Amino acid sequence: MSTSIRHYFKVTKPGIIAGNLISVAGGFFLAARGEIDWPLFLATVIGLSLVVASGCAINNCIDRDIDARMQRTRNRVTATGELSARAALVFGLLLGAAGFALLAVYTNGISVAFTALGFLVYVGLYSLYLKRYSIYGTLVGALSGAMPPVVGYCAVTGQCDAGAMILLVMFCLWQMPHSYAIGIFRYRDYEAAGIPVLPVAQGVAKAKLHIVLYIAVFSLVTVLLPLSGYTGAAFMAVACTTSLWWLAMALRGYRRDIDVTGWARQVFAFSIVTITALSVTMALDFNVVAPELLVLNP
Repeated sequence: MSTSIRHYFKVTKPGIIAGNLISVAGGFFLAARGEIDWPLFLATVIGLSLVVASGCAINNCIDRDIDARMQRTRNRVTATGELSARAALVFGLLLGAAGFALLAVYTNGISVAFTALGFLVYVGLYSLYLKRYSIYGTLVGALSGAMPPVVGYCAVTGQCDAGAMILLVMFCLWQMPHSYAIGIFRYRDYEAAGIPVLPVAQGVAKAKLHIVLYIAVFSLVTVLLPLSGYTGAAFMAVACTTSLWWLAMALRGYRRDIDVTGWARQVFAFSIVTITALSVTMALDFNVVAPELLVLNP
């Protein structure tokens, strides 16, 4: 029984859930501005975690054939057959039903809509088709990955305002260099599985260029939160420091003597540092007065 439980636990990809918890909390606390509704917070975090777990379980079910051809994923329980595709699918659907029910009861229609959009994009567009057949799979998948902080933010505000849109664009842009770096240092895996990620489909040189460009634009978007009055000077300092450091690290990829695989791993690792630092800082360095009130009452 304990082995079976571990199999079901693994199919939810706990690491991805943990990463999403940090971002959804960041969006929630940013919008709450110090007035935290803890029952709402717990419902949002648990509900979204269940939906993310559902998407991961169904994704493992869909990807079991290509997972078996990749060194990184060949030991996943759906690829080895330790957990059947049917069991993973049923488990994923049950998790999703529970998560959406929790969000529907305790949050609001905007949060549920963004959650549903992220789920449908990840499971439907990305997992079932684009990941396997299109170079744009990464871009579309980034949209679903950007939803957690927006869901957390909208759970508090009940509306899709400028703050929600900044978070959506910011986290979507962050996904791109993060994913392309994985594509570079896992190049052989993606090549063996026939997955058309940018480094495999159009070369590492083009992936390097895209990494630099996306980080540069990401750096500009992050400062929109303090410039728009949602966060303060501390967030601005952290955003500038981490983003520029990440950009400088990306530019090192053009050195002649660079170990491309090692460089890509560094870019990937620092991407996690960057988004974690930003999520934590925006949760703590919020402006007490909402930006629209600052405009009305200068």
